[in-house]
Amino acid sequence: MRFDVITLFPELFEPFLAAGVTRRAYASGQVSVRLWNPRDFAQGNYRRVDDRPFGGGPGMVMMIEPLERCLQAIRADRASLAEPERAPVVLFSPIGQALNHPAVERWAQSPGAILLCGRYEGIDQRFIDAHVDAQISLGDFVLSGGEIAAMALIDAVTRLQPGVLNDEGSHQFDSFNPALDGLLDCPHYTRPEVWQPAEGAAPVPVPDVLLSGHHAHIERWRRDERLRITAQHRPELIVAAREAGLLNAKDEAALVRNS
Repeated sequence: MRFDVITLFPELFEPFLAAGVTRRAYASGQVSVRLWNPRDFAQGNYRRVDDRPFGGGPGMVMMIEPLERCLQAIRADRASLAEPERAPVVLFSPIGQALNHPAVERWAQSPGAILLCGRYEGIDQRFIDAHVDAQISLGDFVLSGGEIAAMALIDAVTRLQPGVLNDEGSHQFDSFNPALDGLLDCPHYTRPEVWQPAEGAAPVPVPDVLLSGHHAHIERWRRDERLRITAQHRPELIVAAREAGLLNAKDEAALVRNS
């Protein structure tokens, strides 16, 4: 899997690619991330990549010509490796579809993409119309550029690749995963068994069921906690699971108890 990232700030990606549980995938080439700076494809002494918008207004707009030359170089590099599929160009934009778990799973099954990180007031619309295949949004807010969004997509996709996580099945118990019927994950605990907060406060133990060794009871507790937390914070996910026929009588009873 290969991601080519078009960014004016490639240095932002250096620590991202060198740390965390996903770094092995980047170091081994299982997931290849190549960074391309449009300034390297700009002309003139100043290597200008932006200009004022026609019609007036604040800010600057990324110019089409450096972006197009950069994209051509990426296409040529991919062609030299005889890659069988044409990589889609993805722009991170407020008008894009919101990134969610099903979308991440689809990207995880793909050969990768060319990720375009916008800056300033945006990108010349003619480049978008001519070359962009998909647009993605992280949510209803605005970032200074597309780099953080690109890192989010790459990280989410990389951790789903075989062998990237130490525990091969751990991602199957992430929030939103179909293995959890799309619910949020349950709380997790570790040592000490009893935590003593600040002086005078009551000690806080780990829930007894998690220490019982009774696996069926533990799994039922975890399921009930997932239902409780999802109903409290993301009730629309409960509705979706119910409509899909994923909730049984014990699930419904747990929801009633916690309502």
